[in-house]
Amino acid sequence: MQYMKDPATKIAEYLLQIKAIKLSPKQPFTWASGLKSPIYSDNRLSLSYPEIRTDIKIALAELVHTKFPNAKAIVGVATAGIAPGALVADELKLPFGYVRSEAKKHGMGKQVEGDLKPGDKVVVIEDLVSTGKSSLQAIEALREFGVEVLGLACIFTYGFTTAQQNFAAANCPYFSLSNYEALVKVAAEKGYISLEDKTALSDWANNPEQWSSNFDAQS
Repeated sequence: MQYMKDPATKIAEYLLQIKAIKLSPKQPFTWASGLKSPIYSDNRLSLSYPEIRTDIKIALAELVHTKFPNAKAIVGVATAGIAPGALVADELKLPFGYVRSEAKKHGMGKQVEGDLKPGDKVVVIEDLVSTGKSSLQAIEALREFGVEVLGLACIFTYGFTTAQQNFAAANCPYFSLSNYEALVKVAAEKGYISLEDKTALSDWANNPEQWSSNFDAQS
């Protein structure tokens, strides 16, 4: 495998290039929580680009191999973590499964899919970590199932302090290929954003809730 020397920068470039991440501080997006945000991420778009998809697969596989060398299986979080998780499992020649947000209402009523067994050492794959809430719900379901979760690897994270605290409280290390800080730096260098935009984006990262409230108050 050929690994990236600087995955944080390279992955950020990829995500901006294919518009998997959009930056719009003047006309922010509204998240499901109601929070106004100058960034919107849909890393599933990377699956439509074979070269980028392959580079992300290899970089994630290297991250898992380096940080969690004892992993015996890979588990994707439904739905966005399933495809990259399967690609990583294939690259590492490891078993793969995935975890649903809740148990099925029919059939076998499973929440954890795949031939996983209690005691298996697994690494969880996500496309994105914001606060970590949904990822940690999946991890809790896996722990209740009986597997040993070594940690989580993802493509991108906003780097919120809340996420760091939530993962620490759950005793679950997590690592990301790229992050918000690297993304803003690349976006400024490549001309995706202005200096004014960069300042607004940095202000949002420091306090997303306050930034959102301020925007609503000015609208």
